[in-house]
Amino acid sequence: MKIAIFNNHAEHSVIIAKKLILAMKKNNVDIDDRNPDIVVSVGGDGTLLGAFQKYVDQTESVRFVGLHTGHLGFYTDWLSTELDQFVDSLIHDNGQKVSYPLLELTVVRTSGESYKFLALNEAVIKQPIGTLVADIYLGGQAFERFRGDGIAVATPTGSTAYNKANGGAVLHPSLPAIQMSEIASINNRVFRTLGSPLIVPQDQEIVMKPKSDHFLVMYDQEEIKGHNITELRFKVSEKSVHFAQYRHVDFWRRVQNAFISEIE
Repeated sequence: MKIAIFNNHAEHSVIIAKKLILAMKKNNVDIDDRNPDIVVSVGGDGTLLGAFQKYVDQTESVRFVGLHTGHLGFYTDWLSTELDQFVDSLIHDNGQKVSYPLLELTVVRTSGESYKFLALNEAVIKQPIGTLVADIYLGGQAFERFRGDGIAVATPTGSTAYNKANGGAVLHPSLPAIQMSEIASINNRVFRTLGSPLIVPQDQEIVMKPKSDHFLVMYDQEEIKGHNITELRFKVSEKSVHFAQYRHVDFWRRVQNAFISEIE
């Protein structure tokens, strides 16, 4: 078994990463940053998103596991104070995993070239200055003309992030779907959108055709300038992200831990 360790630059994360490397070497576990079987993220949820994007081309062959150096994060199952138990689970790994859906984003340029990207959490299209105007297509047909600050398209695991702040539903990751939510849409007697989040199933696309090139496309922690983009397509990817399932926390328990206090 080969392990890669991806950590942020916070002092505590660096210390824990070094301790983890020493523990792996002591137990004759190979450290391999190029072709790992398991990627250990040391930090928070943002660090895990960074780890996913670093190994995005190996998504089908690697499993991720999070070691949190603060409070328990949404994607992380282990705390840094549990390093010994975590190391023991890694040493006795038997390939167990849990898989979640991913978002596939296709960017089409005016030249006709298209580029595909994967997101674990979400993709967000925003226009920093002025109003974003874009035509939205669903089921291959024109659905609405959006006017507002932006659009967010989230995976089920990403539905607790920007999507939730936009009034979107929290989706269980066993549902192969994506969700589009509006960011400060303009709705009056002249301009009108549905004004509600939309949940789109596998094998259907959300197509967005922007009317300007002054916007930004952000997916997870990455960014694309909106120049010369004629079309953005969103759908559930055929690929999945895999997490090592040592003591994988139930999704609803994660939601409760993140947003709700214990019921007395």
